[in-house]
Amino acid sequence: MKRRVAFTLTQGVCIVAVALAGCAQPEQRVQPGMDQQAIVAKLGPPKETYDLPNGGKRLMWPTQPMGSTTTAVDLDAAGNTVSVRQVLQENEFYRAEVNKWTRNDVLIAFGRPFETAYFKRMDREVWSYRYIQNNIDHMLFHFYFDAQGVLRQTQKQPDPKYDPSQRNVL
Repeated sequence: MKRRVAFTLTQGVCIVAVALAGCAQPEQRVQPGMDQQAIVAKLGPPKETYDLPNGGKRLMWPTQPMGSTTTAVDLDAAGNTVSVRQVLQENEFYRAEVNKWTRNDVLIAFGRPFETAYFKRMDREVWSYRYIQNNIDHMLFHFYFDAQGVLRQTQKQPDPKYDPSQRNVL
């Protein structure tokens, strides 16, 4: 009986380990030094590609508009991976420099927003991104641009899509 229970537990642990291995995030499947062809073979073709100032490229796999992640792979000029990360998170958003960054800087850093809006009284264009704060709370991060395209303000708020009190409002 003890052997049978031990065997069943071992099988269960193996099944869970295999299932979790299949849940690896995209950024965990790309290793530094991989070339673009190998990355595309693992992740599929990128949905967005941007030129970087150092001659390299940033490849992006967003899940927006309804998702909350964007995997970004930075390649050097030779086409090899320099870095890979999930960019829709607070530590990345807080790198944006108010009064210095432009729309293009935000676009290259985070990809296309899931939503844009214009607030006439403020004379601001707003780009919004969905993300998950601390792997718990669904949030929105907003970038406010002036008429010249310079970042003037940022803001975060709970995503009303996940707010139970807003379910029948939106």
